[in-house]
Amino acid sequence: MKLYRFLSGPDDSSFCHKVSAALDAGWTLYGSPTYAHDTASGKMRCGQAVVKEVQGRDYDPSMKLGEQ
Repeated sequence: MKLYRFLSGPDDSSFCHKVSAALDAGWTLYGSPTYAHDTASGKMRCGQAVVKEVQGRDYDPSMKLGEQ
């Protein structure tokens, strides 16, 4: 099965660490990163989609994607 996650966070090093942790866990970047202004907080936010191929399992909506 192929899994998809969209990671988002503030425009600071915590976002980079989140993406780096996903890559270290076997996820692969999918597409280009995004960068947008959050009008509610007045700050910039980053986003990055990641995908991961998992063999021998079927997708289940109850699974926690970050633990795969």
